[in-house]
Order: sequence, then structure tokens, then C-alpha cells
Amino acid sequence: MELETTAQALVAPGKGILAIDESFPSIKKRFDSIGIESTEEMRRAYRDLLITTPGIGEHISGMILFDETIRQATAAGVAFPRALEAAGIIPGIKVDQGAKDMALHPGEKITEGLDGPRERLLEYRGLGARFAKWRAVITIGDGIPSPGCIEANAQGLARYAALCQEGGLVPIVEPEVLMDADNTLARCYEVTEATLRRVFAALYEQRVVLERLILKTNMVIAGKQCRVQNSVTEVAEETVRCLRNSVPAAVAGIVFLSGGQKAQPATAHLNAMHQMGSLPWPLSFSYGRALQDPALKIWAGKSGNVSAAQKALYHRAKCNGLASLGQYTPEMEELAA
Repeated sequence: MELETTAQALVAPGKGILAIDESFPSIKKRFDSIGIESTEEMRRAYRDLLITTPGIGEHISGMILFDETIRQATAAGVAFPRALEAAGIIPGIKVDQGAKDMALHPGEKITEGLDGPRERLLEYRGLGARFAKWRAVITIGDGIPSPGCIEANAQGLARYAALCQEGGLVPIVEPEVLMDADNTLARCYEVTEATLRRVFAALYEQRVVLERLILKTNMVIAGKQCRVQNSVTEVAEETVRCLRNSVPAAVAGIVFLSGGQKAQPATAHLNAMHQMGSLPWPLSFSYGRALQDPALKIWAGKSGNVSAAQKALYHRAKCNGLASLGQYTPEMEELAA
């Protein structure tokens, strides 16, 4: 029952998950955008800012940490997992080792990290993690994704999820259909539905208990390069329709990745879904950039900006918490500004 209790707590009403699990290359890109060097101490200081934001536990149920981060501590010397627990936030950990080029599949990726996972999961649980995350990447392009790519990534996600549940961690299963191309919303729907159906078939084959699992997925949205960008309502309606057609009702909850969406649209899309009536599962957020970016830009690597950056993070967390209840309004952004 512990895993079910944890899974339910991660999607508690009005709360969502903050992803601060950027790999070394990813956090370097973030820091490059504000002109600071990605050193171990700067990464620690930035994650410290996020983790110790006053009141953040009111709207954030869990935080996904990186391997380096779960071993670090606050400026006061408190281990990050302990600091999160004190704030009423569940510590989690990214366990995959990144998406690599898939052999004989040009333009497609396969996620690595299934070597020695039992030992790593045991160590992470000892360090304080209570849930884990594994991301698979599905690319839309000319003739892709291929059935082989979807199948291989579905199997990887399912094997990881089974190992998590065996090791006492709630798995977050993240098949991400990228929104970087020029595809239409309809094409995104088609690929997302096919991917989710295969992922859940693989989870069933690996005997994964759905009540002890969280799905993290993309919204059904046109690619960034598509000339036609759909309305908030259209994105919300097609996303919910896709999920209803491909995700079993037994799943403990669904959280969205932002996938490159800007902060306010990601919030508006989630809010619109909750204004469509009852849903089979809790539906919330697990954003990285869409929560962090305003705070990152304000912080800019300067200790004197920490308080203002934390206020920006709290604001975004509050907006998304309200969106997960269908109670967000654009006026909230104007009031904060």
C-alpha cells in the first residue's frame, strides 16, 4: 500500500511535480542562456533556490532530482531529500541515462540505463527517493516514428517500471512525443495514441501495477514549426480525447511535461482540460522549464536575486496548482506582474 499512497500523494488535488533533474548538458544550456558557468557549486546553489522556496510545498507534491542533486545539501547543510521532506515534498530521482541515437533507425532515439538498475534504485531509495522517472523520446518526422522505435522504448519503460516497483519506488513512466517539428496537431494525436497504447501493453506484459504508477506525457499539440497553432480549447480537447482512448482508468494519475511550451500556455492548457468535466484519473503537471524559466532568468546566478526568483517560482507553482483544479485565470498573471 505504501506505493499506492505515494502515487496518490504525487497527484493530490491542487498539486503537481517540479522537475529539476536536468543532466549536465541540459543544465549547461540553461545556464548558458543567462551567461553563467555550470559549476558544481552553481548547480547546487540553483537547486537550493528551488528546493527552499518558501511555501512551495503548498502547490508542489514532489521534485525530481538528478544523481548529483540527490547527494547535495542546502547552504545550511541539510541534505536536499531531507529538506524536501521537511517542506512536505516527496523526493524523486531521474534514473535513465539519456536518449541516444538508435542503431539502424536514423533520426530516432532509444533511452539507455537498464544496466545495473537494481543496485542504483536501492541506493537512491537509501538516499531518500520515493519515486523515480524514466524518459523515452519519440520523434515525429519523415517516415518516423517507426514501429521498432516505439516498441523498443515501450519495453524499456516497462522493464524500468517493474524494477522500480520491485525496489519500493513509484515509477513515473514518461514517453515524450516531441513537439519540435512541423507536424499538425492531428499527427501528434496519432503518434501519441499509438505510443501510449504500446507502452501500456508492455507494462501489462511486465506485470506492472497501474495503481502504483504515474504517467508523464506530452499534450497533443502541433509542432513548433507548424504554421497552424491550435487554440487552447482545441489542444485541451484533443489531449483529453487521446488520453481517454489510450490510458487505463486504473493509473494512479497523469502529469504533463511542458515539452518546450512557454510558462503561461502550459498553464492555460492544463486549466482548460479541467473545465471539460470529470476525468478518469487525476490530471496534473510535472513541468521543468515552464515552472523554472521565470525564476532562472531573475536569479541570473546572483545571490541577491534569490528572494525575487523564489517568488517567481512560487507564483508559477500556484498558477499551475490552481490550473490542476480548473481555477486558473489569466488575470492572475497580471496581478503578479
